[in-house]
Amino acid sequence: MNPVTLLPFIVLIGAMFLMTRSAKKKQAAAAAMRNDMQPGTGVRTIGGMYATVKELHDDTVLLEVAPGVHAVYAKNAIGAVLDDAEYNRIVHGDDPELDVDAPVVPDDASSLTEADGAKTDLVKKTDSDDDAEAADDKKSEGKADGEADAK
Repeated sequence: MNPVTLLPFIVLIGAMFLMTRSAKKKQAAAAAMRNDMQPGTGVRTIGGMYATVKELHDDTVLLEVAPGVHAVYAKNAIGAVLDDAEYNRIVHGDDPELDVDAPVVPDDASSLTEADGAKTDLVKKTDSDDDAEAADDKKSEGKADGEADAK
């Protein structure tokens, strides 16, 4: 048999070996991370929920998802064990690197539409717009009157 014909099979087997080896390394790292959990550690579940570890058992972990609210999860459901600084930054918004004197950006667009506390119209109406609105109002009043007469 010609060695050139065996080359694709050898490459395929080598690629499969490398993929399974890296997957095993990732699984071992995830297991080690879960075994390093201690009560009081902040975690993120695979569903994206942040919680604090309260108790550890063989296959489960008791998490405090809110003050006084506890839930039992499988250890395999823990996606990441977070250090204290990262957990506090994400959950409580505590970031020691943030400048306290920096201006606060509002959550809504009110700062874009208000100037000196007074609202301003961003779109100016023209006379033709006012006439069209008045005509629409008359049409809707006529329909309402017609509907009332029909009943």
